Amino acid sequence: MLTLTDTAATVVKEIVAGNGAPEGSGLRIEAEDQAATQFGVAIAPAPETGDAVVEHSGARVYLGERATIALDDKTLDASVAEDGRVSFDILPQAL
Repeated sequence: MLTLTDTAATVVKEIVAGNGAPEGSGLRIEAEDQAATQFGVAIAPAPETGDAVVEHSGARVYLGERATIALDDKTLDASVAEDGRVSFDILPQAL
């Protein structure tokens, strides 16, 4: 199952809260192509049917079915640039 770094959890919580999303909302990730090489990210009030739910330090990430498979052995990390832009990185999980 996808894991989140502490930094990614903090960024996810800030993004969701900063958009005025209702309690229980999270970041939803879904593969945009059949090969699961491109991913779409959106704020969602709740998981969709079939989504896997990853929670870490109060952050919620909802994974669509293809994303769940593609990211099963990965870790989501995040960084924030000086200008406030956020970037997410998908890394191999540490053993």
